[in-house]
Amino acid sequence: MTSILSPLTNIYRTPPRSTPALFRRHATSFFYPQVLMIVFAASRLAKRGRYGSADWVRSSLNTIRALESVGGRFEIENMLAVRRLDSACVFIANHMSVLETFVLPCLIQPHRDVTFVVKESLIAYPFFKHVMRSRDPVVVGRTNPRQDLRAVLDGGRKLLERNVSVVIFPQTTRSVDFNPANFNTLGVKLALRANVPVVPVALKTDAWGLGRKLKDFGRICPEKTVHICFGEPLRIEGSGKETHNKVVDFIQGKLKAWRYGNGEGLKANG
Repeated sequence: MTSILSPLTNIYRTPPRSTPALFRRHATSFFYPQVLMIVFAASRLAKRGRYGSADWVRSSLNTIRALESVGGRFEIENMLAVRRLDSACVFIANHMSVLETFVLPCLIQPHRDVTFVVKESLIAYPFFKHVMRSRDPVVVGRTNPRQDLRAVLDGGRKLLERNVSVVIFPQTTRSVDFNPANFNTLGVKLALRANVPVVPVALKTDAWGLGRKLKDFGRICPEKTVHICFGEPLRIEGSGKETHNKVVDFIQGKLKAWRYGNGEGLKANG
């Protein structure tokens, strides 16, 4: 399978390029048709049972290229943390926009089989539902915490036992603000039960904005660099509280380094 990075590269940065001013000025109008075509093509294959891991990686990589085509920039750090994994793991990330669901597959799947914990509405979404169902995700309703806990711990453990890693976004909803109080411990609990490491993932993906009427389709802002950084794997010790705190600290530290918001805002949210 194709990866965005060569086997020896640890960091990816979008190469310098000249993007037509028209594309940058009307990035939203040029980006979404490309993404809809990517999803439509993937959905056709998935409905026929022909959408495999290599196709998923290709769709994911094409989404990166689509954002770059309208002037978007990516900076992806510490891919070696993924390549060096010798077992399945739980990737624990903050959740800022739809973009990470599209982009993470081409960064992880070429090296480790992976799927997501997703909310129920995603597997009912037109066209995209066929793609998501084909990846055998863990589905949660987000209305009954107890049922969601059981679904993640039971379904997630079965996947991890099959050597399939799991990406989980512990926030209650997508947000450009990172509030540790809304960042639950479900990912750490799953890793503890399955006896696998966790890998923290810090994301700044607000280049794909949140919409007012349709949350998934906000304004595309190519002037905002997309940042993704993988942390080193962490083994769970004791109850997992210390590991959870390390994940939170990693994400907060990266967001500050990327100058997301301001120090006072992050402190207030913490």
